[in-house]
Order: sequence, then structure tokens, then C-alpha cells
Amino acid sequence: MTASQKSPAHGSGHWTVAGAKARLSEVIERAQTDPQIITRHGKPSVVIVSAEEWARKTVRKGTLAEFLMASPLRDADLDLERVRDQPRDIDL
Repeated sequence: MTASQKSPAHGSGHWTVAGAKARLSEVIERAQTDPQIITRHGKPSVVIVSAEEWARKTVRKGTLAEFLMASPLRDADLDLERVRDQPRDIDL
């Protein structure tokens, strides 16, 4: 086994592509508790997280209307008048 294929130091959660491919089961197991970073050419490329963590991070938190109503700019005195210019003439 090469150095790039060895598992990361306990708790580090960093893998090379080759190491992650060689030990995918371990990467998946560790991702259940901590994100696992896979590097390509020495730079972070992807992060593997558990399905539970992914669901928690991607759940929608309210509607667009609720987001806009909660905006700190809601009661600001902004001039939002629409410009009523004519469209440009272009040759098609």
C-alpha cells in the first residue's frame, strides 16, 4: 500500500482520490460522524457527508415570501420606482 492510499490520521478526515478509492468503505463509515475531504492534486475537491447531514443542510427553511418579509430592508425607505424606458431597436 502506498502512502497516498493509507487512511488519514485518526480524525483528520482528509483523503487523496487514490486513498478514498482504495478505502471507500472506511470513508463512508467515517462520513457518518465527520465530513471527509477528498483532495485532487493536493487541493480539496469534494466533501463526503452522511445522508442525514446532507438532508439537514439542504432542507428548505421557509418560503421566499417569508424570507422577504423578514428582510431588514422591509421597512427601509428605498426608491424602487421602475424605469419605463422604451426597448432598444436591434436588427435581427
